[in-house]
Amino acid sequence: MPALQSKLVQEVLKENYDFGFATVKHEIYDEQELEEALSRSVTELLLGLGTGFAFIGRQKELIAGDTTRKIDWLFYHIRLRCYVVCELKAKAFEPEYAGKLNFYVNAVDDLLKADDDNPTIGLLICSDMNKADVQWSFRGISTPMGVATYNNVRIKDMLPTQEQLKERMELLQKEMRETKRLMKANK
Repeated sequence: MPALQSKLVQEVLKENYDFGFATVKHEIYDEQELEEALSRSVTELLLGLGTGFAFIGRQKELIAGDTTRKIDWLFYHIRLRCYVVCELKAKAFEPEYAGKLNFYVNAVDDLLKADDDNPTIGLLICSDMNKADVQWSFRGISTPMGVATYNNVRIKDMLPTQEQLKERMELLQKEMRETKRLMKANK
């Protein structure tokens, strides 16, 4: 990338994203559940990503030949004047993610990018990463891509089971009987 655009990309993309506005149902969640939780709050997601991101779509379909593939999120960055392909992983970085992201970035460049748009940027957001794995995975790839982590996803308080509710009701009834008995005894 040209030096000026490269500097702007580095200023725009972050190393870590705070997803504190997202709530998932279970402590162990998958990519789809995390993506749904984040997408429910698109405004907070865009603010968390930073200034200039416009939401294009979730599970954006790309058709290449006879194959249909879906990008987790597609954004357009107004200041950079380019598409931003965002892949979300609810687990730590794996080297094969680099190839998939590279594929999506190139596909968007060929299928969606207009002549006056800058080259598409890829952003992979994982729960964790080993920097050496990331560096080795992207060595030799000239496509503009980055890897970031996220934190602060909230776990929704789990509702009690029917059995737990029944036990709690029985305990409350016992406490009420005991309270009534004590009140009668104190009269």
